[in-house]
Amino acid sequence: MPQQVTRLLVVFTVLGGGMFTGWRLLIPETFGELGHFRAAAMDSVAAREKKYAGRQVCAACHPDIEAQRTAGFHTGLSCEVCHGPAATHVAAPMETKPSIPSERENCTLCHGFNPSRPTGFPQVDPVAHNTPTACTVCHSPHAPEPPVTPEDCGACHGQISRQKSVSHHAALPCSTCHEAPDEHKLSPRAVRPTWPTERAFCGGCHAEAALGATGIPQVDLGSHGNGYLCWQCHYPHYPEIG
Repeated sequence: MPQQVTRLLVVFTVLGGGMFTGWRLLIPETFGELGHFRAAAMDSVAAREKKYAGRQVCAACHPDIEAQRTAGFHTGLSCEVCHGPAATHVAAPMETKPSIPSERENCTLCHGFNPSRPTGFPQVDPVAHNTPTACTVCHSPHAPEPPVTPEDCGACHGQISRQKSVSHHAALPCSTCHEAPDEHKLSPRAVRPTWPTERAFCGGCHAEAALGATGIPQVDLGSHGNGYLCWQCHYPHYPEIG
């Protein structure tokens, strides 16, 4: 056997033995007993000091606030999301008080504009929105409805509004193509607006026979697009000619 092969075998044997030994030394004894984690971790977590009291404990002493919260848009949030761990407050209510955040930065953690958040989720630009007023001056934190329901769709759909403002549809109000019930402005995810579902809708302005459509691009709906819906080729908020 060539010396090179012998040396490689020695090297791989040493490396393999070292890896096996390291594996046995580094992997905890309880690893893998209850899945791909250290089973003894549960005992470690249970032994730690309890800091959170839980929403049910808060509701027992503050039923009026709990009723407001469960009836409002913050119904999915636990009290301690905003007020911090409350176990010490529960143990000694008169000695330890929970934090009451009043800085704008607390609210903007969730409501500051972030394009990755779902469409319709209330968002504001902290620099432009009522600076430097505290959010709680206009919004009740436990039932945070807007003091005035936004009439302009751009209040929630800023990206679409900005795009439409530089398009050929800039002069069209959103209600030309969409019906948005008043409930949509208060519960945007529960009540959805309508949108066109047929080619004939666009044909009201863009068909060759459309009345009063001077200067508007017109097509023969019978032959144009091979039966595809108009918005499969033309984005309605910025309908450039494809």
